[in-house]
Amino acid sequence: MRGAPGTVRRVDQAVRLHILPHLGEVALRDVSATVLRGYVATLEEECAPRSARKVLMLLSNIFETAIDDKRLTRNPMRAKSVRWPKVPAEEREAWPLETALRVRDIINPRYRIAVVVALGCGLRQGEAFGLSPHDVDFERGVIRVRRQVQLLSGRLYFALPKGGKTRIVDMPRSVADELASHFLEYPAVEVELPWGGPEPEREKRAFPLLLTTPHGNALRSNDFNDHAWKPALAKAGVIPMREPGQRWKASRKDGFHVLRHTYASIILEAGESVVTLARWLGHSSPTITLDHYAHFMPEAGGKGRAAVDALLGVVPERTPEVLTLT
Repeated sequence: MRGAPGTVRRVDQAVRLHILPHLGEVALRDVSATVLRGYVATLEEECAPRSARKVLMLLSNIFETAIDDKRLTRNPMRAKSVRWPKVPAEEREAWPLETALRVRDIINPRYRIAVVVALGCGLRQGEAFGLSPHDVDFERGVIRVRRQVQLLSGRLYFALPKGGKTRIVDMPRSVADELASHFLEYPAVEVELPWGGPEPEREKRAFPLLLTTPHGNALRSNDFNDHAWKPALAKAGVIPMREPGQRWKASRKDGFHVLRHTYASIILEAGESVVTLARWLGHSSPTITLDHYAHFMPEAGGKGRAAVDALLGVVPERTPEVLTLT
């Protein structure tokens, strides 16, 4: 299978744990709707609905490949009687801006810029770790997101951003100022890692990175989360302080990715278009952005009312405040 190393591993795990034990001995031609209805029921006992749907999508893709290879004439997963588990609607949660700024100001100063580029430009954690001074265009006011640092099986490597696509994001003046200060305080360090996967035989590439450990190494997400991110959350009152010898008690919603959700909420509440936000976030379609963040959009009809009021000479009572990261 081709794809990102992490994706390949997850697919392999899903096949081994959830498909082969139940359908591995069933011939393709014998996988009927009846068989699949029983399989779905079993899968719902093993997995949460969202995980179960991912396994079923993988299985459906396997059947589609079999159709392409003339081994099947139809995809049994498409039978109307084969009902996939329903997943409850999940809205992305953002932090209040005050909370995000408090964490920014509390975190180890060496890693403050990671919070700034996530909150101010929507970068993912791995993209922040892979950011180089060469990616920052102060003249045009943009950041070119060209790579990320990934961790798999304990080994670091460079890879293209999620989806295999680079992108350009707008860089607000507040972010540019923070980056300029960071460059002076923490000069970039050149780091060499395999490209495209953690295997030692992979081609190695070197880039000067904005974010490194004090020893000049690329950041590992697990180490950063345990030694920089979660302690900052605790000091900011977001999560409880850790007892000696105990693990951090932090939920998934308070992971580093919450800064990206907060960025999206700020942009949409300011009235920016979904198409523009989708491009800055690196989503393949504005539909994905809407699915994730529609609840952050201002009340429908507000702009239309304002346009009609302007046409008819009605003066607004007040000017909306503009959110800044300062």
